[in-house]
Amino acid sequence: MSSEFPNSSSTGKNDATFLDQKLRPSSWEDYVGQEHIKQNLHILLTAARERGHPPEHVLFYGPPGLGKTTLAHLIATESKAQLKVTSGPAIEKVGDLASLLTNMNPGDILFIDEIHRLNKMVEEVLYPAMESGVLDIIIGKGPSARTIQLELPPFTLIAATTRIAALSAPLRSRFGGGVFRLEFYSNDEIARIVSRSAEILGVTLEQGAALALASRARFTPRTANHFLKRARDYAQVHKTPLDEKAVREALSLLEIDELGLGTPDRELLSVMIEKFNGGPVGLNTLAAATAEEMATIEEVYEPYLLKLGFIERTPRGRMVTPKAYTHLGFDPI
Repeated sequence: MSSEFPNSSSTGKNDATFLDQKLRPSSWEDYVGQEHIKQNLHILLTAARERGHPPEHVLFYGPPGLGKTTLAHLIATESKAQLKVTSGPAIEKVGDLASLLTNMNPGDILFIDEIHRLNKMVEEVLYPAMESGVLDIIIGKGPSARTIQLELPPFTLIAATTRIAALSAPLRSRFGGGVFRLEFYSNDEIARIVSRSAEILGVTLEQGAALALASRARFTPRTANHFLKRARDYAQVHKTPLDEKAVREALSLLEIDELGLGTPDRELLSVMIEKFNGGPVGLNTLAAATAEEMATIEEVYEPYLLKLGFIERTPRGRMVTPKAYTHLGFDPI
């Protein structure tokens, strides 16, 4: 494999497009991890193909960057079906949904990302479409209003969300193909992913560098690929091999430490230790002390810190654990 660094003119695409389209696995063999989901989907798709029916509707949920969109593309490839992609916020009114569904061909797959942000009126219309294959449209207003029912071609809805609790129970219950939670990846799985990505990018990634990237990637393939590209850029500019040293130096410039904590993560922990003696401290107080929104702390910073065991949630508030004290160089209380 060449150690040359391809530029944008050689690929014919800008870097972001190259990442999105080329680094996404194109086959089940290339998709690393989530083995239990892959096994269940194999049974679902094989059975549907043998019956000559489209697969049943499927819902994926979990933190961002774990591969929900990739799974939708792989299902479409396996089913030899046309995939139409949209998102919950993009479907603003019932007419938008009606336009999407009535223009689908038999067997097509509709992928709705962030489905928890779907308008509630649109969601109500989606129920009979998923369950009975019909679309109920109300024409007119007042006493002259009437309902017409449109037959829809057989289709499969694949939905993804980062907040499954925000979905209504009636909507969740209509995903007969299964509701699957994507789990965080192990460091070994992340190392395999970035090694494959490096091959696609046309760079030589040493094994130590792959493991260094994996340990900092927050158990998330998207983050790992982002760090890989930044390390590739660093090695290219400094004319050095893409080894462990280059990875460490590149991510040090991004202020990412050996466990993947960024500056905001460390500042959050430091504030809890220095101002509140490690806690417990309420979320509202913590947000005021760090000048961050409560939702940002709860949805962006806390999941990874909880995963590492650096903070605990108690009835009285958040508390910093001894592991976090040690990592940041503080003496545990």
